[in-house]
Amino acid sequence: MRILLDECVDWRLSRFIVGHEVKGARQMGWTAIKNGELLALASHSFDVFVTVDRNLSFQQNARTLRIAVIILHAKTNRLADLRPLVQNLLSAIAAAQPGTIAVVSM
Repeated sequence: MRILLDECVDWRLSRFIVGHEVKGARQMGWTAIKNGELLALASHSFDVFVTVDRNLSFQQNARTLRIAVIILHAKTNRLADLRPLVQNLLSAIAAAQPGTIAVVSM
């Protein structure tokens, strides 16, 4: 799957998302773009959007999205706090469907 990491997710997490093509919003030059527009843009090139923005599920209507969204719930967005979520994240990626929002936590 093609995965886009939100700019608020430590890019080094991509090293642990094996078996997938992973890019960061910074890498794509999409850092100044707001969530709604970012999701619309990402849906053309990516299958899954990974973020730590817990408010995204309240701000976006998932059913209208052509991309799956996965929200990581960790103490912080630092790699040390995100790394333990990788196994659950990989499972969520495997089950991801367009127009859905999944939450990954410990």
